[in-house]
Amino acid sequence: MLGEGGSYIGLGHFLVLSAGLFAIGVYGLLSKRNAITLLMSVELMFNSTNIAFAAFARFGYNNVQPLAGQAFALFIITIAAAEVAVAIAILLLIYRLRDTIWVDEIDLMRW
Repeated sequence: MLGEGGSYIGLGHFLVLSAGLFAIGVYGLLSKRNAITLLMSVELMFNSTNIAFAAFARFGYNNVQPLAGQAFALFIITIAAAEVAVAIAILLLIYRLRDTIWVDEIDLMRW
C-alpha cells in the first residue's frame, strides 16, 4: 500500500499503531479511577485489535481468508457496543444510588 509521497505502508506500520493504541488503553485501565475513563480505555483496546485484524485481512498473511479479519472486527464492534450499553446502564444506576462514579468508592458488594 502506498502512502503519501510514494512511501510504502506495510503490515508492520499497522501493527505498531495497534500496539501503541493498546498500550495507551492498558495504561488508562491501570492508572485511572473514573469508571467512564476505564470504559474508554477498554474501547481503545478493542479498537486497536480491530486495526490489527483489518491489517492482517488486508495483507493476507498465513493463508487467512480475505474477510476473516473484517468479520472478527465486526464481531468486536458488536460486542463493544453491547458492553458499553450495559456498563453505562450499571454506572447510571450506581450514580443514582451513591452519587459517585469513582471506582475505588463503589463498595456495593462489600459486607
